[in-house]
Amino acid sequence: MTSRPRAAERTPRRVHASTPERRRQIVKAALASFAEHGYERASLRDIATRADLTHAALLRHFSGKDELLLAALAQREADEEEMAARIGASNMPAEKILGVVLEDEFADPDYQRNWMALTVAATNPAHPAHEFFVGRRERMRGRFTSGPLPLARETGETTADEKATLVLAMVDGLRIQWLLDPSRDALSLLELFMKLFGGPADEEHAPEGVGGSAMRR
Repeated sequence: MTSRPRAAERTPRRVHASTPERRRQIVKAALASFAEHGYERASLRDIATRADLTHAALLRHFSGKDELLLAALAQREADEEEMAARIGASNMPAEKILGVVLEDEFADPDYQRNWMALTVAATNPAHPAHEFFVGRRERMRGRFTSGPLPLARETGETTADEKATLVLAMVDGLRIQWLLDPSRDALSLLELFMKLFGGPADEEHAPEGVGGSAMRR
């Protein structure tokens, strides 16, 4: 008769990742859940399942869904920065950078709807993500006006800050137009806008990334 395996030979217990790594895994799971279900419908239990944790274990890392939302938004923005830096390093024409960064988002209608719903909800000062989106707006304006994008160059008609505000408004508008009519190539329109509105490029503003560092889930 085969003897039972000794303790040292038994299947090892799962080794839990360190807290920083585990938190990154939870945030990644939260990003996926928020993207699929939206913030309001996403549940902590779904996020815990995606992260291969129990609900109670998740709450040892994050106090609740509000804290997870802010961590997920911060990670999303960091991912955007990293992507834009990589794209900028490829010497891509400046007017194309923003469209390429947004390409995956514009291929996912559910993500777009949930992102727009969250953005609108966060205009309420009582929303947990209100301060994040206010800060994000200012960070995006800074990247647009100080980096290699055409918006950094002022013209007689508009300042660089005014251009940045218009581009942010156009991106939000193009999200809605694309959701209403997915056959429309919204990102080509964005590239055209960047080219016409930004003015001619020059060597001084060769792309290195959005705002000197750089914008999916």
